[in-house]
Amino acid sequence: MISENSKEGVAAAEAAGKTLGRPAALDEKAVAEVVEAYGEGTAVKALARRYGVAPRTIRRVLDATSARELPKQLDAALADLGDQQPTPAPNPAVVLDLPGLLADHLRAAGDETARQALATGRTIRRGQGHSIRLAAPLELHRAALQQSTALAADRASPAERKARRVYATRITAAE
Repeated sequence: MISENSKEGVAAAEAAGKTLGRPAALDEKAVAEVVEAYGEGTAVKALARRYGVAPRTIRRVLDATSARELPKQLDAALADLGDQQPTPAPNPAVVLDLPGLLADHLRAAGDETARQALATGRTIRRGQGHSIRLAAPLELHRAALQQSTALAADRASPAERKARRVYATRITAAE
């Protein structure tokens, strides 16, 4: 009986033009603004902050309006490529975190190329230590690892050996 009364009440509310459920987070005007801003290149997270909603809400709005789909011209261009694979860049940059102990060693004992790469890297603080985030070709990362072979020796501290091992693992995973 309660269920029947609830169904009748919902039907009567719908017939009277009432909207049921949770109110929309963004009105139609805001949705249009979001789609336009996204089309101009604004990031999803920036839009979420601007409108005070979760990024998932922005993605849901963009998906509902098909704003995140590839334009038809781009689809046609990709179809024209067929089985052709785009040629990769000769030395694409790979972003890896170089442990701070290795960075300190390379600053002292590394070659000029390694020191220049370290100067362009971004320092990331981690607890008591740090890492240097490097965007460089994989060959440069391998060269830096090769120049730090002294840290793999028995006379190196356990922390230095571990730092070198971690960096070697990151390089292997990036290959």
